[in-house]
Amino acid sequence: MDPITLAILIIIGLFILLAIGLPIGFAMGVAAFVGYTFVLEFDSALSLLGQTAYETTITYNLSVVPLFILMGYFASNSGLSEALFGACNKWLGYRRGGLALATIGGCGAFAAVCGSSLATAATMTQVALPEMKRFNYDNQLSTGSIAAGGTIGILIPPSVILVLYGILTESNIGDLFLAGFIPGIMTIIFFMATISIMTRIYPKMGPRGNRTTLKQKLLAFKDVWGTVVLFLIVIGGIYRGIFSPEEAAGIGASGALALSLISRTMTLKIFFNCLMETVRTSSMIFTILIGAILLNNFLVLSALPDAVGAWIGGLDLPSTAILVIILLIYLVMGCALDSLAMILLTIPIFFPVILQLGLDPIWFGIIVVMVVELGLITPPIGMNVFIIKGMAPEVPLGKIYKGVLPFVLAQIILIAIIVAFPDIATWLPSTATR
Repeated sequence: MDPITLAILIIIGLFILLAIGLPIGFAMGVAAFVGYTFVLEFDSALSLLGQTAYETTITYNLSVVPLFILMGYFASNSGLSEALFGACNKWLGYRRGGLALATIGGCGAFAAVCGSSLATAATMTQVALPEMKRFNYDNQLSTGSIAAGGTIGILIPPSVILVLYGILTESNIGDLFLAGFIPGIMTIIFFMATISIMTRIYPKMGPRGNRTTLKQKLLAFKDVWGTVVLFLIVIGGIYRGIFSPEEAAGIGASGALALSLISRTMTLKIFFNCLMETVRTSSMIFTILIGAILLNNFLVLSALPDAVGAWIGGLDLPSTAILVIILLIYLVMGCALDSLAMILLTIPIFFPVILQLGLDPIWFGIIVVMVVELGLITPPIGMNVFIIKGMAPEVPLGKIYKGVLPFVLAQIILIAIIVAFPDIATWLPSTATR
């Protein structure tokens, strides 16, 4: 059988496996194994399966994954989310939609020590939603702002998604972290502007909160200074070339543990729970990654990415138009797949095209992550939306989706700006110390 035809059939089979409920890591591994069996032979395919699993798990660069996950769990259990939301509320709560603004600010700050959108959304739902209910916020605004704010978790460094993109494309992870910083800040600004516009048009959606004095505002920083210092150490150290992303992950996890010990929120039970959750999450991610690498290698062996690249390169379209087509494909896929699945399934096919077009891989990585973010809040799968629905069952699912629509529009506008002006993402990495 022609290798490209075989690769297409294997991809179709992969989606069938996903449709019947097989976990994505196993689905990719099974599909790749079947493909290898056809191209090579059963014993060789079996040997390749074991070799890939072994080499992936001992890869030094991947040590950042469990360490940053551990950092996030330590942060989640140390009361940082409550402190960050409280500090933002002191500064912004008196404005129209102030609690929603504080939620976006708290999500952005918490993302700087968490790196997971789902964890950010779940944590901020527990912290912010009761407060917004107490002040009679419209459910559409309150749940929409939390769902949208949670998406910041995979853009502002440290980000597990950016780590995996860097591994798959052999891009510099430190550069990806730095590239995500300014777009992450811009996402916070755009989401806050969206809330301000909504509450100006419909004031009853987000009533003003209580005013605070300058002294109260300044005192709020005493509970969040550790988070600021930890973020500056991790990202500043990478920027100045003091330590590598792997070393930064270790420092970040140790720093998050130290903060939880200082705040006296860490108990022996919580500590072991953090370790066990880190093992479970890391195992899930590594299983998916092993399946993705197997599938990636099979696709390279079949020459499908080269064929796709040659076909796209033969189109009489400028590179920007081709990029837009790729991003539209991601938007459509986001309605059916989660963010990790989209990155791992599509990067092996689209990345060679990006290189052929001469586009910056760091810039493309940031754009892809921003588009993938939309998949977390768009129907029918939006994982952030389902998390909030599970924690606030009294709010209709349709109302939550309606609440995130303005934020989806804001994110699309921001993506268009970064596509038009790549320096927004590439400037900071270009100034870093090597």
